[in-house]
Amino acid sequence: MSAIAPTILALDFDGVLCDGLLEYFQTAWRTYCQIWTPENATPPENLAENFYLRRPVIEVGWEMPVAIRALILGIPEEKMLQDWSTVARTILAEDNLDAADIAMKLDNIRDEWIASDLESWLALHRFYPGVVEKLNSLQGTPVQIYIVTTKEGRFVRQLLQQQGIDLPEQFILGKENRRPKYEILRELISDRTISLWFVEDRLKTLQVVQQQPDLNDIGLYLADWGYNTPQQRDAVRHNERIKLLSLSQFAQDFSAWS
Repeated sequence: MSAIAPTILALDFDGVLCDGLLEYFQTAWRTYCQIWTPENATPPENLAENFYLRRPVIEVGWEMPVAIRALILGIPEEKMLQDWSTVARTILAEDNLDAADIAMKLDNIRDEWIASDLESWLALHRFYPGVVEKLNSLQGTPVQIYIVTTKEGRFVRQLLQQQGIDLPEQFILGKENRRPKYEILRELISDRTISLWFVEDRLKTLQVVQQQPDLNDIGLYLADWGYNTPQQRDAVRHNERIKLLSLSQFAQDFSAWS
């Protein structure tokens, strides 16, 4: 990461640019109710708060209602945080569910919500302080922004447009691309003269990029304001490759990121 500034700044969306916890829970609960049909359509007390605490384990959308199921079943926090993949797959198997089908249900619920009441859906998303200003400050500079996210690109565009950010469609690489993030990053640096920095709030994603020998020149940053745990942040404090980035640093010049 010797460059003073990147040619490409690749950014995750949820947990880096936008805090969607309130919307996540509401959409996940609606999807949960459609799949498991509880007698009471009102969420149990403290369910939302406990869901927020488990958010760091969730990688893709279908896992959100499954996380609610795990909470309702009383699966301990430690087990969810340490072995979430096993927990999620066990729930799918026990209830004879398919991840792709859950994802489709969740996306349909979002689409219907947006179509029927866009304002209430948008209102449940909060962009982190300073990130909109940072994106605007890079407009017209040599730094090209890409959004690399597991969220559907159309949802990202809706939220960016609400903030007055009109990023062309080809620079929003969402779930519909159906490729791991490291493969997308690999394609972005096909021109070896490009300097790419990647900001992500999920440590596992950064570690997978770190393991790719041909991606050694990518700058990797863990957003400490996103959906990660204190233990994960501590794990990178002495990592030579993955740098811990604060929200105040993100808002500053790139020279402040090291």
